[in-house]
Amino acid sequence: MATQSRWPNGAKAAISFTMDNLGEAQDVNKGLWPEGEPIGRHFSVQRNLPRMLDMLDKYGITATYFAESWSLDVYPDLVRDMMRRGHEIAWHGYQHETWHELSQEEEALNFEKSFAAAKNFGIGYEGFRPPGGTINEWTRDLFKQYGVKYVSPLGELRVEKGIAVLPFEWKGVDAFYYMDKFSGIRESHGAPRVALPPSAFKEFLFAKIKEVKATNGYASILFHPFLQTDEEKFSVLEDVLSGLAVEKDIWLAPCKEVCRWMLSNRICFEGTRQK
Repeated sequence: MATQSRWPNGAKAAISFTMDNLGEAQDVNKGLWPEGEPIGRHFSVQRNLPRMLDMLDKYGITATYFAESWSLDVYPDLVRDMMRRGHEIAWHGYQHETWHELSQEEEALNFEKSFAAAKNFGIGYEGFRPPGGTINEWTRDLFKQYGVKYVSPLGELRVEKGIAVLPFEWKGVDAFYYMDKFSGIRESHGAPRVALPPSAFKEFLFAKIKEVKATNGYASILFHPFLQTDEEKFSVLEDVLSGLAVEKDIWLAPCKEVCRWMLSNRICFEGTRQK
């Protein structure tokens, strides 16, 4: 157990509330978007995300949204509204390409067009969450070329070669519990293959909050707007936000702020292997 805090103001832990996937970028990329259906009207953006943003405002929590660069020009008013509310817009690929499946040439092109789109929008990406959770061996060279300061993959908290690694874990992701296609990942974690109830997600998150407080650790919590499909799931979201809001010993911060702290205090994080 940690005896001295490595987080600001003596906090016992740091937690980032994050969101992934903006609109229909992934469906368009995979050819799943219905032919003739107009873009820019995804149900998650029209119905779910505004409600989530109001909840974050209600509890005074600033989030990081890992959004696909393709979506910036599809939902410009929404993206600007999130920025006005103080939320960080970070990078999640151009159209949610499965990152570890990209060739070196495909990845370089993805960086080029994604960062051009962000620059045109007035966004300077500090961080990246790779769709699928892992990066390639050559990705770090591109981080240096494009000025990426942190990455949020599956893995362990650390500073490595000048890059802050702010990991997530599958059990801290709503999709792990809710989506049929995650059956294999659930099984690999010792859970049933069938989708799990929202209460299981809530139980894990509150246990995780207790764990990181005990270990002076870090957690990245991930909710997808397109998965908040009923009142029970929204109730879990609100319970988690309200619980975090009253935690006096936890530093709640978007990923870019955690990154900046880690890079400024890297001696506390280099060589760290906290999952």
